[in-house]
Amino acid sequence: MHIDLTFARRCARRIRIATVFVLALSAASAGAITLPPGFTDELVASVGSPTALAFTPDGRLLITTQPGRLFVYQNGGLVSTAILDLSSVTCSNSERGMLGVTVDPNFTTPNNNFIYVYYTFNRAGTCVNRVSRFVLSASNVASNEFILIDNIQSTAGNHNAGDVQFGKDGYLYVSVGDGGCDYAGGGCAGANDASRDQNSLVGKILRITRDGGIPPDNPFLGSGTADCRSTGGTTAGFKCRETFAWGLRNPFRIAFDPNAAGTRFFINDVGQDTWEEIDLAQAGADYGWNVREGHCATGSTTNCGPPPVGMTNPIYDYGRTTGCASITGAAFVPQGVWPADYDGDYMFADYVCGKIFRLESSGPGYVATDFATGLGGSSAVHLLFGPRGGGQALYYTTYAGGGQVRRIYFTAANGVPTASMTANPTSGNAPLIVNFDGSGSSDPDGDALTWLWTFGDGQSSSTSTPTTQHQYNSTGSFTASLTVRDARGATSAPVTVLITVGNTAPVPTIQSPAAGSTFAVGQTITLTGSATDAQDGTINPATLQWTVLRHHMTHTHPWFSGTGNNLTFAAPAPEDLAATTNSYLEIYLTATDSGGLSATANRNIQPHTVTITLGTSPSGLTLAVNGSTVIGPTTITSWEAWRLDLVAPVRQSPYSFVSWSDDGAATHSVVTPGAPATYTATYRKGKK
Repeated sequence: MHIDLTFARRCARRIRIATVFVLALSAASAGAITLPPGFTDELVASVGSPTALAFTPDGRLLITTQPGRLFVYQNGGLVSTAILDLSSVTCSNSERGMLGVTVDPNFTTPNNNFIYVYYTFNRAGTCVNRVSRFVLSASNVASNEFILIDNIQSTAGNHNAGDVQFGKDGYLYVSVGDGGCDYAGGGCAGANDASRDQNSLVGKILRITRDGGIPPDNPFLGSGTADCRSTGGTTAGFKCRETFAWGLRNPFRIAFDPNAAGTRFFINDVGQDTWEEIDLAQAGADYGWNVREGHCATGSTTNCGPPPVGMTNPIYDYGRTTGCASITGAAFVPQGVWPADYDGDYMFADYVCGKIFRLESSGPGYVATDFATGLGGSSAVHLLFGPRGGGQALYYTTYAGGGQVRRIYFTAANGVPTASMTANPTSGNAPLIVNFDGSGSSDPDGDALTWLWTFGDGQSSSTSTPTTQHQYNSTGSFTASLTVRDARGATSAPVTVLITVGNTAPVPTIQSPAAGSTFAVGQTITLTGSATDAQDGTINPATLQWTVLRHHMTHTHPWFSGTGNNLTFAAPAPEDLAATTNSYLEIYLTATDSGGLSATANRNIQPHTVTITLGTSPSGLTLAVNGSTVIGPTTITSWEAWRLDLVAPVRQSPYSFVSWSDDGAATHSVVTPGAPATYTATYRKGKK
């Protein structure tokens, strides 16, 4: 899975008023969503970087956020103070952070009001994944951490998985990714083989008791097994007793079937470059990563015969030819909450293309169709059915719109319209003329709309067209609001935008890194900036806010964030060879003035790319680099200081390996130099 901030996709350098920008995106996000007739999407709460959801039996909605804070939504509103704040001990760069939460199935039993959290713990500079239990009070305080699983490797920061869910059997299931690297030193290739190691918890589905113990019917028990929950692994040759299923790359989300008599769940495993897959969870099953991806050999769309003996194919997979590339949240539809033809269907989302799909059984297999589209990138990170009034809705988290929790519910006869509004300008001196645009508003039934505007200064208007203009004559902050009403009387929830008159936004400037600069892997990058404001003068540097995103193709990963000036971070490596030509860093500096107005400046910095030639003598022989097979001679693009793992097969009939040009062993690693370089493997006929 790839977690990001939607606004990061705008690559041109610009200054923006951040507060209004977030509100405008929020509205636009809702207005663009397309659903089947009778369904409505609505905003529940705005929460930055929301990752996962869980309901308590008394109706509280728990919301985890990537930086390490847990919030609660209760009685129709978000409690402003986090009920659990682990941000000071949480690694939240890349795909790390607080990623999962669930509630004890016996939560209402006295002295059993437990919640369970998956987060990346910062152990003296080393990031490891941890599952902990906390006590949640009626007054919304989570305390008394009890660690159930600790020291799960998070070597590269991506492929971090992070789901925790209870099955009907009363056991806790945990999804763990392969960490993006072979923790044992095999390199950081995207297709690393860490999940093949049964003596490690990475690349697995784990199953434990409420107290962290081993269930008596787990598949790997007895001789040759060991407990791994304290250390994250055990001696090579042994198997971890916590393992329920293995051979997974990044099983970011799992979903349990509430309609099943027993424990039944699906696993959403994020693919490498070719297939996104859904697996039926089975005790002891090996889903084949890194040998298999989807129903094919890794990286292939044609080598798709039966899986090797002992490996299990997914029940459904999809390719990346339609712009979708990262399977994320999922939930089974409980019987009776939506129209009957939805009963038991599997709703799953893709983070990159911003869609929710409906998976239905079809003969011996499954077929997927679009259910919700236009959610925006970085959407539907987690799905969960939960209460709405007297019925149920499908809740989801999204990074779009600055971070939101939203829900989709069925409205039967007349669907409720959705309002969307932008405003320009949003600040300036009086008199200030503002142009409002509600053209992103929509009605699920296609009904004609009326736009109902209030401007926050005591004035309002109603229009039959989606645009209007208003003049503000006095200084102050005004909350403008829009609701839309369809021809049959259904009215949307309001959307708002803040208009500030008599104050202008500050102007932030990024000094370091300099425009046009490049970076090497592991290089220390210093973030230095300043901001001036027409009313306040120089903005206090200690209040400057920084966000660093790592772009990869059409999506992004959060890499670093902090408040202050002259902050430092280590530059990342590419995810894999395929990412060396389409990845870079984008840096955001946000300044806020005393009146609460914010503005953001951004800058892209590129990696220092280096051309590496891999040759063989004689030519035409096979080599491997970071897990990818190549034919010599070939050229690849690397980043300065990135480690390349080179493999020259000892025997390629009729040739035998003699030496590498850098005197390395047949299998060895090199650190990419700052200038183009050539590495040639020499062979000769016959045995060495």
